Amino acid sequence: MKINTDINILGGLPDFNLINVFLEEDSPEVNGPVHHYEYTAIKTHKSVKRFERAITETVLGFKNSEVETLVRGILGKESISSDSLLILFWNTSFNNELLQYLNDNVYFPAFYTGRMSIKHDEVAACIKELKQSEKDIQNWTDYTIEKVASKYLTLLKKFNLMEGTQNKIIVHPYLSDKMILLFTYWLLAIEPRPNILESQWLKYCFSEKPIFIERIMHKKFTKFIHLNYTGDNLKVDLVVSYQNIYDAITQS
Repeated sequence: MKINTDINILGGLPDFNLINVFLEEDSPEVNGPVHHYEYTAIKTHKSVKRFERAITETVLGFKNSEVETLVRGILGKESISSDSLLILFWNTSFNNELLQYLNDNVYFPAFYTGRMSIKHDEVAACIKELKQSEKDIQNWTDYTIEKVASKYLTLLKKFNLMEGTQNKIIVHPYLSDKMILLFTYWLLAIEPRPNILESQWLKYCFSEKPIFIERIMHKKFTKFIHLNYTGDNLKVDLVVSYQNIYDAITQS
């Protein structure tokens, strides 16, 4: 695994609207005190540069042009919204192996077993176990581990996946028709295997596999996607391009 502490940085990001600043190709460079006050609540140049690296590499790193089109499409129309935060969560998880690992071993097991909350100690224990096999974090102190564990839960809250302060409660989002389609497009863009039912990323739709299949096979989606389903194999062909899918969904 390639592990860094971007979870700490992003968990401490006070204003997610800074993401849009770095997304815009023609936006003014955020490299002077005037721009700090104009575009974000972050007050120091050093802090902005620190957040800039984490945002551009982890939140806005794109596997391919299809993923970039999806992210730019929804952020361009909605800025930071409950729906765009879901896409950012998917993309950030894909780009950050530690975030993905904690999702797979802490968040989703709790989510899919119907638990109400995740404790800080669970996250810390998961990182300590990982420390035994991953050289990148074998020099992490208990303080660093505790901080990453805390910021992980804070980051989930920023993505609207948990709520509360001291005792954070798991939120169980239900994807709208728009988001179930955008999730399918995102999944196809990052998943190399043709059978998406085999994808490790399928859990990111926040519903059990049979429910996802039932929803995505609904007749109303046939103008966007064509499906070939044989019981344990689901292949999806796109009808609408990545460039047009957001407008096609929202205007239908």
